[in-house]
Amino acid sequence: MAGEGVDGRKQNRKTRYTQMVLKDSLIELMRHKPVNKITIKEICENADVNRTTFYAYYSDQYRLLKSIEDETLSWVKDTVAAFSGSMEKADFYRNIEKVFIYIAENKNHIQVLMSEQGDIAFQRDLLSVIYEQCGIWLAGSFDTDPSRNMLHFIFLVNGSVGIIQHWLKTGLSETPGQMSEIICSLALRS
Repeated sequence: MAGEGVDGRKQNRKTRYTQMVLKDSLIELMRHKPVNKITIKEICENADVNRTTFYAYYSDQYRLLKSIEDETLSWVKDTVAAFSGSMEKADFYRNIEKVFIYIAENKNHIQVLMSEQGDIAFQRDLLSVIYEQCGIWLAGSFDTDPSRNMLHFIFLVNGSVGIIQHWLKTGLSETPGQMSEIICSLALRS
């Protein structure tokens, strides 16, 4: 019985490692071309994993990418859910800064996910979750017309995607705190 637990942990660790190298392989390949131009064969060769192993975890390169995106969204949701419900301006800055710290610490994956090679729907979902949880959606609700508020929110999300892409392309030239100030000043401007 004791051996089963050890084998189970060993297998679980091996599974996590295999999934990690497959994810890293896809991200590396996406630096040079979009996911629809990447083959399973390329992912497997780059990861030094056979195709049978790949198919044991993912049906195709899109499911693999979705898995990476889902992990990122899950982290962001968990993190921003822990943010305080305060509507104070200082809290907005602090909460957004935490997200920029995460981006900086995970720049290898995030840079690809947020690039032109990445999925624009994922990018918008990511920023929407952040803004909604941080209360920026509510902070931008200065207009009595709900459709104008929605347009304001869409503008913030899409503009933020562009700003983050630029920040990543320029080698994170600003600190996470500076990026928080930039995003928040634009988002909270009425």
